[in-house]
Amino acid sequence: MLSQVIELIESKRRFAITSHVRPDGDSLGSSLGLYWLLRALGKEVEVIMRDPVPHAYSRLPGAAEVRITPAVDRDYDAVFVIECSDIERPGLKDLDKQFVVNIDHHSTTALFGTVNWIDSTASAVGEMIYNLCKAIGVRVTREIAECIYTALVTDTGSFHYSNTTDRTFKIASELVRAGVKPAKVAENVFNSHPWSKLDLLTQVLSTLRRDPSGRVAWMRQTLEMKETAGAFDEDGDGFVNYPLSVGCVEAVAFLKECAPSTYRASLRSKGDVNVARVAERFGGGGHRNAAGCTLRGEWEEVERTIVQALVEAVEREAEEPSSRKSLLIFDDRDTIFSEEVA
Repeated sequence: MLSQVIELIESKRRFAITSHVRPDGDSLGSSLGLYWLLRALGKEVEVIMRDPVPHAYSRLPGAAEVRITPAVDRDYDAVFVIECSDIERPGLKDLDKQFVVNIDHHSTTALFGTVNWIDSTASAVGEMIYNLCKAIGVRVTREIAECIYTALVTDTGSFHYSNTTDRTFKIASELVRAGVKPAKVAENVFNSHPWSKLDLLTQVLSTLRRDPSGRVAWMRQTLEMKETAGAFDEDGDGFVNYPLSVGCVEAVAFLKECAPSTYRASLRSKGDVNVARVAERFGGGGHRNAAGCTLRGEWEEVERTIVQALVEAVEREAEEPSSRKSLLIFDDRDTIFSEEVA
């Protein structure tokens, strides 16, 4: 709970902050926002990650200070774990031996921390860090604001996703007043990619397929494609959204080969098609309209399995009576922000 987090921060001095492997905008923005918050309170703090900061987030205030390490190898009073479904997600050895504060906006997150602060109504963990600033009495500086704004704009899909609320816009407005320049953030995050990303995208789009109804689409990225393009791990980020721009497409799967016979599936949908439930069937999770999971097996088998699951999700939504749909929309507003995105 927030009160426990505040009490811990006020009573302790030395902290570390980490998040999941292959960090994204919310994980890094929230981690660095918390970093600047703790520094403002005179605390000793560092951000540690297993994987390097992706190019798109390299201009975030404090990004250059992130320490890349395979293990929690120093003494801390507590380690804040940001946006992780379980204790394994950061990929850091000996993390389980620490006093862990688990901070997330996904209700499917395991309560693995000594302290667990889960807010399923938040559009991003960045929103929670903003609330922490206000609750603990720290002024939202330009550094904090830029980090939190990046968390919000990425985890809401530039305010396109259904986890965007009136509160999201109110906070974004406050952050702009604190010094954020939205155009600058957008330029850094969305319009500063290396050529390798475009090269990789060309290859991935050539695999794009859809089912006979035209409502489900899918594509794949192989290890060979990545090697040919000279691409980085993060270069495939955002590819899943391209098929969703087609009007009739309601659900998309993007299968990324991570290792031989191992694939990361990013799932996206429109409206009330719940891809989080699909991801949960395979040990993953996420938002109703944006989720992910890991699958193992042969390409064709894995592809058939995940596509069939999406087809069933789309058909299930189409078959539900309108009165029930309304009830689901109401229920989902309490839980939609609690699910994990790839």
